[in-house]
Amino acid sequence: MSQQHHDLASCVLGALERYFRDLDGEKPAAIYDMVIRSVEKPMLEVVLEKAGGNQTLAADMLGINRNTLRKKLTEYQLL
Repeated sequence: MSQQHHDLASCVLGALERYFRDLDGEKPAAIYDMVIRSVEKPMLEVVLEKAGGNQTLAADMLGINRNTLRKKLTEYQLL
């Protein structure tokens, strides 16, 4: 595992630990969607910026289809 991957995983782990600690007896719900939405939007923003706004290049950097990228950009209102 690369150091950067480890750092990201540590951040997510820490955030989840705080989430569960802060529940204070409340029942957790929709954790998967919460984590994905929390990580996906900033990832798309950074990659698109690094690609100079080029969606084809950004999709290639992400390893996803350009149509999938456009769908996600629309979903997060990043277009």
